[in-house]
Amino acid sequence: MASARSHDGSGPLRRTARSIGHALHTPFTGTAKGIRRATHAHGAGESGLGKLIELHAVNGAGDVMVTVALASTVFFSVPTDEARGRVALYLAVTMAPFTLLAPVIGPLLDRLPHGRRAAMAGAMLARAVLALTMSGAVATGGLELYPAALGVLVASKAYGVVRSAVVPRLLPPRFSLVKANSRVTLAGLLATGVAAPIGAGLQTIGAPWPLYGACLIFTGGTVLAFTLPRKVDSAKGERRAQLVEPHSHQSPVRTGQSGANGKKGRARANGNKEKRLGLGLRTVGPSVLHGLQANAAHRALSGFLIFFLAFLLRVHPLAGQSAAVSLGIVGVAAGVGNALGTAMGSWLRARGPEAIIASVLGLALGVAVLAAVFFSTVMVAALGAVAGFTQALSKLSLDAMIQRDVPEEVRASAFARSETLLQMAWVVGGGIGIVLPLNGVLGMSVAAGILALGAAASVRGLLGAARRGSPHPRVA
Repeated sequence: MASARSHDGSGPLRRTARSIGHALHTPFTGTAKGIRRATHAHGAGESGLGKLIELHAVNGAGDVMVTVALASTVFFSVPTDEARGRVALYLAVTMAPFTLLAPVIGPLLDRLPHGRRAAMAGAMLARAVLALTMSGAVATGGLELYPAALGVLVASKAYGVVRSAVVPRLLPPRFSLVKANSRVTLAGLLATGVAAPIGAGLQTIGAPWPLYGACLIFTGGTVLAFTLPRKVDSAKGERRAQLVEPHSHQSPVRTGQSGANGKKGRARANGNKEKRLGLGLRTVGPSVLHGLQANAAHRALSGFLIFFLAFLLRVHPLAGQSAAVSLGIVGVAAGVGNALGTAMGSWLRARGPEAIIASVLGLALGVAVLAAVFFSTVMVAALGAVAGFTQALSKLSLDAMIQRDVPEEVRASAFARSETLLQMAWVVGGGIGIVLPLNGVLGMSVAAGILALGAAASVRGLLGAARRGSPHPRVA
């Protein structure tokens, strides 16, 4: 039997076919296994964080496909004046209702603590259906495109709010929240970088094709959301947090107090602290609020730069470059900066988050001022990179403060509400960017003004908190 197989050559042929199949199959299975090892490393697989990292990568890939389709329809396919009108219409029809809906998203999802997996799956499924709906209107740019785009925007932000609330439930042992969030964020950035050129390639086939790709990706995300651990839906011990300034402040203990009086003073101070953060008003405390103010400035800057530079560089490209290349340079610079900020946030491991937030806000403000004074190709690209870097690092530091200062029973709620506030800041910044005249020096001056307002509201409080130190242990 063996000799017959050798004679007719079927044995070697089979072996050759298997070898070729294995060679073709290995790059894909090897890549998949490598990705799985990376996302599930250091206990992330056992805790369920690895699955959330993969889900967020799917989310980023789907969102960028929709962005490619909308940008091609609303922005690139028409003359500049008409494009500006279309984007203004897009903002009016989508961002204005979203500004009203955004404050509702956090509290609404707060009332559904037992359905977080279903909420994320629902946000994915809604975007899959809406992407398919938009595919029919994207070529014409008809008005029916805008309500669907609003739905995609709301579903995307709802997913982001729930994802922020879920992360604390999936921390592996000896894993800080800032490190977990940096991994999740970095996965989304990498997926966006991979999916963007694929979306651009699909766009060359036809206007609806990136949306077909988005529909497929979000459908996969719907299924993946339900593979998260059941503990994601547990709300045991959780309460709602309110992002308001405390009405009662901690009574200071005078220097030199000792003995019983000193102990009573410390006990009274700790009692007031617990009342503020836990059982009374259940607020997040002044340090986190100052961190939120600084992050709101970063997020407003991000929205402003996206819309303002999109039109400015289309009308006045960078020296010696086309409009598309100019936008690409700034976009890549911002993406690289964001990735570096995320990586550094993981490396810093939540050390001195107040000082980090104050420092990066000062850095961004300094570069924005330089960009206004010495407006040039290099300075615009530098501001894009620094804005991406400082926004990522500031957000990760805010996460660290929430983990450190907000009690576990209200931490998930604090994440949901803070994310909603930051999304609203992005909307405000984007609105300023679309209505501003297309003057580079003026735009960079407004960017500096946005950051200066954030610095005036937050830096003093952040540095004061950094000098006092936290009464809570740092989380490594």
